[in-house]
Amino acid sequence: MNQVLLLVDVQNDFAPGGALAVPRGDEIVPIINQLLPCFDHVIATKDWHPKGHASFASTHGESVGSLIELNGITQMMWPDHCVQNTSGAEFIASLQQDSIEHVVLKGTQLSIDSYSGFFDNQRQQATGLEAYLRKHNYTDVYIVGLATDYCVKFTALDSVSCGFNTYVIKDACRGVNINLNDSENAFKEMENAGCKMVVSAEIITEC
Repeated sequence: MNQVLLLVDVQNDFAPGGALAVPRGDEIVPIINQLLPCFDHVIATKDWHPKGHASFASTHGESVGSLIELNGITQMMWPDHCVQNTSGAEFIASLQQDSIEHVVLKGTQLSIDSYSGFFDNQRQQATGLEAYLRKHNYTDVYIVGLATDYCVKFTALDSVSCGFNTYVIKDACRGVNINLNDSENAFKEMENAGCKMVVSAEIITEC
């Protein structure tokens, strides 16, 4: 089988009570745990920011949610989150982690953010995810995680643009929804780009 399940940023800081909590973000973990036995191969990404990262509002003295120009692109200002080697950057404890064969760290450069698991936001540097998938001849990428309207979306868009058959498991994603319809719009954008939208029950009943 050339299928792989890709877990995007299932980390403490994106769970309720975390520094950048995604509403009901923890609800995806039991669904992911049910999906895991259906896949022989599982990869995970982690936001892994250095202290003083350029995406942090505190770095610039800006307010959370404001927008700034950062190296020629618009950057949302976030609270400090997923700082390297902190508890907030660890996987949510209830996630079954034994089957994760490879972890991709992203957002590691001080001066640029990386929503996608594949590239930084300026597509200047790759994370190594594409190379890993190609090395192991994975062709079908099934994506779950946090958050629908940011890291899931950009990971899925890059996945399909790299030529992988890309599936987004909708009920195993949750969004930030700064604007009310951000998640739904993200699903539409992914679908329009060529990603296939599925739900976990379709996969679980077939495996």
